[in-house]
Amino acid sequence: MTIKEAKEIDMVDYLSRIGHQPVKISEPHYWYHSPLRDENTPSFKINRRMNKWKDWGSGQSGNLIDFGILYYKCTTSDFLKKLDGPGAGIKHSQVAKNYTANSQDEEKKEIKIVAVKPIASLALTRYLHQRRIPIALADQYLKEINYELNGKRYYALGFKNDEGGYELRNQYIKAASTPKAPTWIKNGAENLAVFEGFFDFLSYLTMNKNHATPARDFLILNSTSFFEKLLPIMQGYRQSHLYLDNDKTGQRCTDKALKADKGKFKDERGLYKKYDDLNHWLTHIGLTQKHQTRPRI
Repeated sequence: MTIKEAKEIDMVDYLSRIGHQPVKISEPHYWYHSPLRDENTPSFKINRRMNKWKDWGSGQSGNLIDFGILYYKCTTSDFLKKLDGPGAGIKHSQVAKNYTANSQDEEKKEIKIVAVKPIASLALTRYLHQRRIPIALADQYLKEINYELNGKRYYALGFKNDEGGYELRNQYIKAASTPKAPTWIKNGAENLAVFEGFFDFLSYLTMNKNHATPARDFLILNSTSFFEKLLPIMQGYRQSHLYLDNDKTGQRCTDKALKADKGKFKDERGLYKKYDDLNHWLTHIGLTQKHQTRPRI
């Protein structure tokens, strides 16, 4: 099979054949729990009209070949051989052949930031309360973001990254505007605390708001895809404390750091070992078993 032929394979059909079904469909968009990593909220989307995918959690995107290389951890030629394998029975996409320049850039332009302002929405305030983040603390690091998606207006909490993009969260969505990047908060400290997402970072501050704690810099990855690239920065600190998720990805990143320098890195997940992540732990403190329902965004 040629590269051109592979790019014309229907991605929705292909994911179905390897065991991944959409969680939600809003033509032409098919939403999945990402096949490339562990997650609780579906943030992997296929635009079936364009036959392209985007993982909003990691910031990665591309065509079927890009997906196959990441999914199977193989080369382009190895993936093409898999597509030619016995019983492949692959369907070709009905993607239009003549894209305009605008339609080719659709994925990049989908989320457009319209306004950035202080948090005022009652729905967002309630959402912060549900995640047990004090409003006064949220006001220091978050904004209310008005954004446009496919011609419609929405709003969400926004956490700014170092390249000017925003992580976007409300009760219903987990998304990000471009560019996707980590957030590094420098306080001139010798030690560093590392988090996967901003709710875990805010949970850490919430837990310690009434206690004297050692000064630390903070690194919020916003995507674990940045972890390996940022290892040298983490190793530059006297010690880096890792508050990663209790899943396969969090374990893999933690193992990689400890292998690189066991003396520099400290795995802090023992604090919340029975929970998905630090915010999950925080939202369950004092709750009865009857009411243990975690927001999954």
